Amino acid sequence: MTSPVATAPPAWATWLGAGGLIPFVVLALALWWPASGQQGAISHALAGYGATIASFLGAIHWGLAMRDQSGAGAGPYLWGVTPSLLAWLALLLPPAGGLLGLAVLLVLCLLVDTRRYPHYQLLAWLPLRRRLTLVAGLACLAGAAGLLR
Repeated sequence: MTSPVATAPPAWATWLGAGGLIPFVVLALALWWPASGQQGAISHALAGYGATIASFLGAIHWGLAMRDQSGAGAGPYLWGVTPSLLAWLALLLPPAGGLLGLAVLLVLCLLVDTRRYPHYQLLAWLPLRRRLTLVAGLACLAGAAGLLR
């Protein structure tokens, strides 16, 4: 890729990423609230948000591939749509299973990013990606556990 080497993410990207974790944490905690009677709606909201984020993570690769002049082929485009399709399948599962599937998918997205970001000279973004994935994935797992308790 002909773009300059990326430095650490700007502060605003870090803040936006952290802000994006708020729905994960709040909704996962809400699934542990005793006798709320809203577990169905809350788990649906958490899974929907997780699916949206997974789709976003795949779309990043589509956009990077569009700007890449090295002719990487169809691989980045195929991966770009894969998280959306897998997230959609997770939404079709029972709530706890879907949240577990989304946690796994978020980690899978990070593993692909870890492999592909060096090609796009984005290694400096991986620490932020790891932190965001850790919290989001744990929130999905905590939400699933809250449903199964």
